[in-house]
Amino acid sequence: MADRRLEWAPATAAPLLFLLLVAAAASPAPAGRREVGTSPHGAVAADDGRCSRAGRDALRDGGGAVDAAVAAALCLGVVSPASSGVGGGAFMLVRLADGTAVVYDSRETAPLAASKDMYGGNATLKARGALSIAVPGEIAGLYEAWRRHGKLPWRRLVLPAARLAAAFRVSPYLRMQMEATRDGILANGGVRAVYAPGGDILRAGEVCRNAQLAKTLRAVAERGPEVFYGGAVGERLVADVREAGGILTAEDLRRYKVKVRRPLAENVMGLQVVTMPPPSAGGAGMLLVLNILAQYGLPAGFAGSLGIHRLIESLKHYMAVKMNLGDPDFVNVSEVVSDMMSPKFAAELKKTIYDNMTFDPKHYGGRWNILQDHGTSHLSVVDSERSAVSMTSTVNAYFGSLIVSPSTGVLLNNEMDDFSMPTNTTPGSPPPTPANFVSPLKRPLSSMTPTIVLKDGKLKAAVGASGGAKIPAATIEVFLNHFVNNMDPLASVMAPRVYHQLIPNVVQYENWTTVTGDHFEVDAATRADLQRRGHALTPLAGGTISQLVVHNVERRGDLTAVSDPRKGGVPAGY
Repeated sequence: MADRRLEWAPATAAPLLFLLLVAAAASPAPAGRREVGTSPHGAVAADDGRCSRAGRDALRDGGGAVDAAVAAALCLGVVSPASSGVGGGAFMLVRLADGTAVVYDSRETAPLAASKDMYGGNATLKARGALSIAVPGEIAGLYEAWRRHGKLPWRRLVLPAARLAAAFRVSPYLRMQMEATRDGILANGGVRAVYAPGGDILRAGEVCRNAQLAKTLRAVAERGPEVFYGGAVGERLVADVREAGGILTAEDLRRYKVKVRRPLAENVMGLQVVTMPPPSAGGAGMLLVLNILAQYGLPAGFAGSLGIHRLIESLKHYMAVKMNLGDPDFVNVSEVVSDMMSPKFAAELKKTIYDNMTFDPKHYGGRWNILQDHGTSHLSVVDSERSAVSMTSTVNAYFGSLIVSPSTGVLLNNEMDDFSMPTNTTPGSPPPTPANFVSPLKRPLSSMTPTIVLKDGKLKAAVGASGGAKIPAATIEVFLNHFVNNMDPLASVMAPRVYHQLIPNVVQYENWTTVTGDHFEVDAATRADLQRRGHALTPLAGGTISQLVVHNVERRGDLTAVSDPRKGGVPAGY
């Protein structure tokens, strides 16, 4: 495929930036790209077109946004297993047409036998393998949301994923993920049997078969989540994990509970932003950064490379505050969250941001070492009633723990790696945060940021991203592109992104060619301007993946859905 270069030159006027993007994409108009589509009734944006269509079909058959999200999420767990699946967990944000907003937290939990000192300072045990496996929550979360809001039979939503598990073609992006994880896949018999059955990892376009997962999903379709959390499937799953050296038990599965939470909501920039509460740090982080930037007066305050500098400095403040958060059932985070949502607190932080320079990490006041979480998958859905779902799911690192349960076909997460671990720190390095230490039944801190945007009580957009600790930055940048710079939905997603994790004190900027042939790169003039302000820059051969559905309230009330071309996704609507 031809290289389609997309260089980002932040403009003082949004139309100029839009024209630069369209011209660089070598496309006559946004409608010429398969990653965007406009639909009158309902739309699904997932990071694989097969899953967008699975969700779309549920909508067309009379289902609502939650039905579509269930079908699409289960599909993604099959065809995009490096990023999500029933062996992992998820956050689902639902906003119904009647104004009700609720979060279904199916984040993985630490097993009952887990403890803060269980790894003895050995980070390798926490990162991969049997001891990295936390209790999976996705099936429970999907079922609970469906039980409360679903319109179609549960079986109707699960069986399409079961059929895909029996045989599906490997996408170019999945092949790239396999290549990046080649050694781990080939080293483990269960993973190797599914994804490298001939002795080497499958190529793009080749058929992948996971017969045991297909059987598991059929059982879940017919008998519900009980077969996974208290029945035969769960028993086999536990036996496989225990044989591999893990500590998961049948009691862990039986005691797993979905947490139904109230989302965070704040009026920012004339919009109501509804987003994820802890144990995610992403939602509060998004509100903090937007409140800081709002102090500058927008859109002028976010213009050009100066606006990017201000964004970077705001992200550094977020990263410093982030590690004060944790599972609210174990840690009192109400004061921290209140601060992060407060315009007054944001105004105080703005006073420490200088337009002509940046600072070392100590300037931003972080007390704790920054923990990096990993990859995910995001989908956004809006139905004909204009109910919306923004959902982010994960197995953590590529292919999670790198353990597939042979008897169930379930690829298991390595979510224990998202906990902090007591360890000896080097001089000058911040200590790990006790708020995120392991404890039985506890949920690790996350960056996932499913978000829904409203104006005057009406739905405007469902948005979110995947990509570990970079998720909040991506969600914020897409939000700013569309709602501040008035960029088209496609251009808002396609604009190359910048990230900052505070430690190391480096701006990462996209500079890569994707599996679809697009090249994303922040332009040289902007990079030079950031360097003049004191930023150290490093190119990033990768990035986040965002899915956006916009409700065109001021136009015909139709929906524009965008699946990020970085992963080769395609939206679907009707």
